[in-house]
Amino acid sequence: MEAVSIRPIGRIHTCYPEKFGIPRQAGIVETAGRIVLDEPWNDPNAVRGLEGFSHIWVLWQVSGALDMLEKFSPTVRPPRLGGNTRVGVFASRSPWHPNAIGLSCLKLVSIEMTENGPEIIVSGADILDGTPIYDIKPYVIAGDCRPNAVCGFVDTIGDDRLDVTAECDLPVEDNDAICELIACDPRPRYQDDEREYGMRYKNYNIRFKVCGREAVVMSVDVVE
Repeated sequence: MEAVSIRPIGRIHTCYPEKFGIPRQAGIVETAGRIVLDEPWNDPNAVRGLEGFSHIWVLWQVSGALDMLEKFSPTVRPPRLGGNTRVGVFASRSPWHPNAIGLSCLKLVSIEMTENGPEIIVSGADILDGTPIYDIKPYVIAGDCRPNAVCGFVDTIGDDRLDVTAECDLPVEDNDAICELIACDPRPRYQDDEREYGMRYKNYNIRFKVCGREAVVMSVDVVE
């Protein structure tokens, strides 16, 4: 088959200005995102009927992984396996796939009509702010849901969420989101130390450290 080129239909704006700290899977943290469509895909007719679905599939460009097109590795080290065990790239959901395409199932919150066309409001994004979007398709239970699916090595891993406490005041409106993000343990999985880490969320710079299964938020500062 001949190779085909694809181009973005728009971009998504999320609460994640930096890669570190982004949830490793969609839907883990219910933070808001906004998909802004480019011309000619910003025609209101393009989203006609989409409001009747609760979730959508979003295909997007994986930031920082485009060099996989030039340098292919048949194995990767999934974070869920501690970052040291290798599996085949096609047995993982690593960003280091041959075409650097991400796939996320997101909750469809609403569709807002603006002077520049429809904007799609979503929840649960695991995507960097400003990421190009390639396509959008509705989630359909009859075709997409597989209750009896077997999930390989993922099935062998228990709940590894952290307990989160804070030594500082957290922003009231973002308290739950910040705690959920840190509970997911954004550290590299091969790291298990008590050093202090920093991550960005919205316009906050968050500092935290982990001891055992407990994470402590040290500070939350506003970045001007």
